[in-house]
Amino acid sequence: MSQAPSGTLAAWLRLNAASSLRPDLLRRIAGKVGLDQLSQASAAGLAAAGELRFDDAERLRHALSQYDPLREWERAQDLGLRVLAWDEPDFPDALRSVADAPLVLYAWGTLDGQRDALAIVGSRQPTPYGRRMARRFAREAASRLVIVSGLARGIDTEAHQAALQAGGTTWAVLGSGLANIYPPENAALAHEIAAAGGCVLSEFPLDTEPWPGNFPRRNRVVAGLSWGTVVVEGRDKSGALITARLAVEQGREVFAVPGPADSPLSEAPLRLISQGAKLARSMADVWPELPPGCRGRTPEPVAGKEALLLAPAHKKILELLGSETRSLEELGLESGLEIGNLSHTLIEMELQDLISAVPGQRYAKKAD
Repeated sequence: MSQAPSGTLAAWLRLNAASSLRPDLLRRIAGKVGLDQLSQASAAGLAAAGELRFDDAERLRHALSQYDPLREWERAQDLGLRVLAWDEPDFPDALRSVADAPLVLYAWGTLDGQRDALAIVGSRQPTPYGRRMARRFAREAASRLVIVSGLARGIDTEAHQAALQAGGTTWAVLGSGLANIYPPENAALAHEIAAAGGCVLSEFPLDTEPWPGNFPRRNRVVAGLSWGTVVVEGRDKSGALITARLAVEQGREVFAVPGPADSPLSEAPLRLISQGAKLARSMADVWPELPPGCRGRTPEPVAGKEALLLAPAHKKILELLGSETRSLEELGLESGLEIGNLSHTLIEMELQDLISAVPGQRYAKKAD
């Protein structure tokens, strides 16, 4: 059996699992009561230390006395996870500086807390344009920064995958426990991230379900790990806006990728830009705003697929698609190509992975 956790880590594990109270409040309680005395503290003592109502303090006291941190530790070891308390040297520096930093992080994979990171977040149901832009930012940034996101469907998935394909490092922060990967269809992606030298992270105990209230807490960790956050598409009042707000509260930079003015998924980026977020069309707009240690030399632009194409018809269709989708009829009218030739060209371009067919018998440009 693996070595038992230190008394300090066991105490933080106990406190982390025992309550939904803010971590900064729980740290204050631990400081006043004494970390090694928490499981024996009275409800009155906990209430006084945290300025809690007595019934809240009683619930906390009961949870602390019942929780078994050794069992949680052993399960984490069996799953091949690291468990880091917030006051340990390996805990990420950027996240530790946040006032309500997690008490504990469960880590699957390699977590280098000294590395600089950039968060890329956005809609769970992005447009083809949003997917393309998320991949572009992740691919360009992965040359020097860890790409952080939330493993969610949509923009998060695109960012993680593009970082991996660029040979970079990516960290995924979950709103569930690491024994309960969510969404389940991204379990294979989580494995790939950990195997490629990245990390899948959670502050939640191993079996925690993905309750809706967990995701704002997850979002503050995404922002807290990162020097800046890039928002790619999102509706008004979306989770991406929550992440951006938390990043601002943490003193981090926020960037918004502009989209079509009449698209509902442009609501979040346009609102952020109107509130002072920096407009970002590529990483060329981001590098100068990050701390000097993150800047370095701006990478040479990566040639997109268009630069590899010589066929005029292919180029024309990619120009027409741009950030929008087009029907066969629209492409025929705008390109001047005869429908039969156009259909053949579109099939060729699908086989070359340049475009994709989308619902409604329409076509979209694929990510570079």
